[in-house]
Amino acid sequence: MSAGFQPAELSFIVALSNAGSLSGAARELGITTSAVSKRLAFIESRVGVPLVNRTTRRMSLTPEGEVLLEHARRILGEIADLDQLLTNSKGVPKGQLRVNATLGFGRLHIAPAISQYVLKYPQVDVQLQLSVDPPPLTDDQFDVCIRFGAPADTRVIARRLAANRRLLCASPKYLEQHGEPKSPAELARHNCICIRQGDEAYGVWRLFAGREAGRTADAVRVRGNLTTNDGEIAVNWALDGHGILMRAEWDVERYLQSGRLVQVLPNFKTPDADIYAVYPQRHQLSARIRTFVDFLSESFKRFK
Repeated sequence: MSAGFQPAELSFIVALSNAGSLSGAARELGITTSAVSKRLAFIESRVGVPLVNRTTRRMSLTPEGEVLLEHARRILGEIADLDQLLTNSKGVPKGQLRVNATLGFGRLHIAPAISQYVLKYPQVDVQLQLSVDPPPLTDDQFDVCIRFGAPADTRVIARRLAANRRLLCASPKYLEQHGEPKSPAELARHNCICIRQGDEAYGVWRLFAGREAGRTADAVRVRGNLTTNDGEIAVNWALDGHGILMRAEWDVERYLQSGRLVQVLPNFKTPDADIYAVYPQRHQLSARIRTFVDFLSESFKRFK
């Protein structure tokens, strides 16, 4: 049986999982693949259970390996936070920061913000992963997740970073050819570019008139001959004049300012889905998480 894990062993298991293969872990750790294999075999022998299922190309963790990985990530994060609290470098963030964001927003806004953040705080090592669907809040794979809409889960802290107004827009070319709708009901006769994302009802746009954001929005059924799960592709289709698109302001603001897109039905609004940084409560004292979230909040002031 194990005499107790050392932090270096926990870091090794995390690196192995992140790399997805023995050879990938070897590259990340700067050692040979055979050295990785021997180190893994030693840990497995000591704990008495297999931790990894090996194949010729890929590897996956066994159930015991998954349990170890979950605890390793949490323990390493707590060690880093403790070090920040008990040393004179408390105000200087350092260590690994794992961030998750959606593809479009992550590529366009989170990645550039991280680039500036590490220039200010070079002792922080940031790993950014972009995904179509956000990971579960119970997943300990990330330190900070960028979400749309405030989560109801009380086990996490959600800090609002920016407003996320979704706008209807189309190219001048499309509106010249097909006219501009004057009411949501008229959207039914237009070609609408639809996006399949997350749990949102496909082909249903929710709109309400006036300024009261708490109102119950009316559901409008729309259709069109172009559908995608990628927001960037949808925006490009709208720019090409294929139809009317509903998209977040942060994704189309530059095209609205240049005139390549025109806002449609500007007096109608969509339910709020503001942008939040979400992280576990146990990380609220972490200098690297606190400074990173503060940095994002400052970066996104123009959307507030």
